Amino acid sequence: MNNGNLKIKDNMVVSLAYVLQLDNGEVVDRADATQPLQYLQGCDNIISGLEKELKGLTVGDEKVVDVSPAEGYGERSAENVVHVPRYVLPTDAELVEGELVELGDRRTGITSMAKVLRVEPNAVMLDLNHPLAGENLHFCVQVVDVREATPEEVSRGYVESNTYAYA
Repeated sequence: MNNGNLKIKDNMVVSLAYVLQLDNGEVVDRADATQPLQYLQGCDNIISGLEKELKGLTVGDEKVVDVSPAEGYGERSAENVVHVPRYVLPTDAELVEGELVELGDRRTGITSMAKVLRVEPNAVMLDLNHPLAGENLHFCVQVVDVREATPEEVSRGYVESNTYAYA
């Protein structure tokens, strides 16, 4: 089936090739056309500043999208730099200054990443800000495919094959 005429709108599964750069030109993420990012439009699967700019595009369309921190990962917050007792982290967690450590909430099962800023004998200083918080994001995107979402995908709110990406 030729999906070339379908426009990106809510409840459409979009396959997207992209390159993500910062203001300094550093490439921080990419997905090529052979392994594109798939997401469900209108379900907050990707950052809002990118999602709104993709609406109305069709297969083959290319676009440069600049996203401010407010529509990306937010501004950096000093409140997200925390000093935590060492005992709250897993005993087998490898804590290396400058590296990321995975944190999990036992109640919800949700995990997140934090940057280790300082390791002390009985405490650890962690930066809980998203690594791209405070950054202007510059995407070069190409729409690889667009299709109607299945009822299951719509009810779930995401595409099963979706993988983590900065988009």
